[in-house]
Amino acid sequence: MAAAVAVLALLSACGKKEPAPEPERAVRTLVVAGDSAGLTHEYAAELRARTESRLSFRVGGKLLERRAGLGDVVKPGQLLARLDGQDLLLAQEAAKAAMNAARVNRDQSGADYKRFIDLHQQGFISSAELERRDAAFKAAQAQLDQAKAQASAQGNQSDYAQLKADAAGVITAVYAEPGMVVGAGTQVLQLAHDGPRDVVFSVPEHLIASLRGAAARPGALKVKLWGSDQPAQAIQLREVAAAADPTTRTFLVKADAGKIDARLGQTATVSLELPKQDKVIKLPLSAVLEQQGKTSVWVLDGASMTLKLQAIQVGGAEGNEVVVAGGLTPGQEVVTAGVHVLTPGQKVKRYVPPAASAAASR
Repeated sequence: MAAAVAVLALLSACGKKEPAPEPERAVRTLVVAGDSAGLTHEYAAELRARTESRLSFRVGGKLLERRAGLGDVVKPGQLLARLDGQDLLLAQEAAKAAMNAARVNRDQSGADYKRFIDLHQQGFISSAELERRDAAFKAAQAQLDQAKAQASAQGNQSDYAQLKADAAGVITAVYAEPGMVVGAGTQVLQLAHDGPRDVVFSVPEHLIASLRGAAARPGALKVKLWGSDQPAQAIQLREVAAAADPTTRTFLVKADAGKIDARLGQTATVSLELPKQDKVIKLPLSAVLEQQGKTSVWVLDGASMTLKLQAIQVGGAEGNEVVVAGGLTPGQEVVTAGVHVLTPGQKVKRYVPPAASAAASR
């Protein structure tokens, strides 16, 4: 019995095998060193007209027709939309009738006043009675002036039922369709005026100071139209919003587009070149990864040939390289490829190109 147990123990021991050691992964590395770099910030932008008007009726009513659509080119005085002005025309006729009645009353009071002047000169009426007739005539004249003003104002109300372009430009937005009942001041169309154009983009609040300082240098602010073969062109900073947007916490910035040949609404990229900095560390984009909300790199310990994850602070970008603002020191060795498949403490070896290894073996 004891011999059988010993045999079983021996067989079970022979069946257990140690797991194979994990193969050492070859990694590309880079020894970081101080360098000079000129940071460039890029922002998505849009070409807009410097002056944009949101057109609306000055009276309310039912929209009968809209003669201008999105993208239409309009001229000054061109009819864009029209309201149902029947009620306004009736009110205008009523105002004219009231004006005519006031005129008749004024004329009658004037004739009476002239007769009472003759009677007063003949001594048939007193001065007090003449003064009352004079006051009645002046009141009738004032009522006529009031009726004229009301008739003129009501005539303007009828004209307000027609929405006309006050400048040449392009319709860039439509807010109302025929059949809708709109109130006075309700936006109906948006008109981008012909004339100067602006490049509009948003900048984070922590970069506003650097934007103002760098934009003062000629050529620091450039724009390149998306889908265009034209090189980037210099633009000049014109306006920075006084307050940040409450939702995005960014500041709206407008730059003079100058003579850039672009359509309204066309997208572009604005680049801001900051002054060059010395002794900065630059890494290829493939060396950087995001983990747990932090930007990190893998640092190789040359003595143990193991990896350690180290957080860094990114200061910007220069082409396909990341400018490191903090977290690394010159002389450290950083992995530059395959960073998403590595683990902390992993044993690795430096990658040697085939050509270099063949040359070393000769």
